[in-house]
Amino acid sequence: MQEDKKSVITLGAHEGQILSVAGGNYRILVSGKQTGGEFATIEMSVPPGGGPGPHAHPDFQESFYVLEGEVEVWSEEGRYTATQGAYIVIPKGGMVHSFKNMSDKLAKLLCVVVPSGLDEMFMEFGTPVAEGVFLPPPVMDDAMKQKVLALFEKYGQQLYPPDYFTRSAAKD
Repeated sequence: MQEDKKSVITLGAHEGQILSVAGGNYRILVSGKQTGGEFATIEMSVPPGGGPGPHAHPDFQESFYVLEGEVEVWSEEGRYTATQGAYIVIPKGGMVHSFKNMSDKLAKLLCVVVPSGLDEMFMEFGTPVAEGVFLPPPVMDDAMKQKVLALFEKYGQQLYPPDYFTRSAAKD
């Protein structure tokens, strides 16, 4: 019996769905639907001051390659400034982490998630935008907080307070 061969996936430089997520733009390069759930690849354009707050996802491994600019990465193991060419792996198991663009220039990251799933969360939460169009982050009123918490729970995410790392550092 012959195994089914999978197709090659190709995507042009300006193709792929771009979603505004929390002030940044996430372009889905390869979705979990295309890989049978094995992985997803996302190009993240993070404006100055942008990036996700402290969170964890026990069932996903997430890696980032810095294509342009720099981001400050926080984890339970400390802080790391990732500049162009740096590579970061957040292991499966639920390590709390976050990153933020502390510079005055756009940062671009290539994110690979194994298995897929975060791409589906971004597609459900994000707002489609054109390339180069950045929307402000949504206002985090009570209704938005409830929506985010429900979405995080649906996709196996854990959300931590914005001051999680600075509060933890103050205790040390």
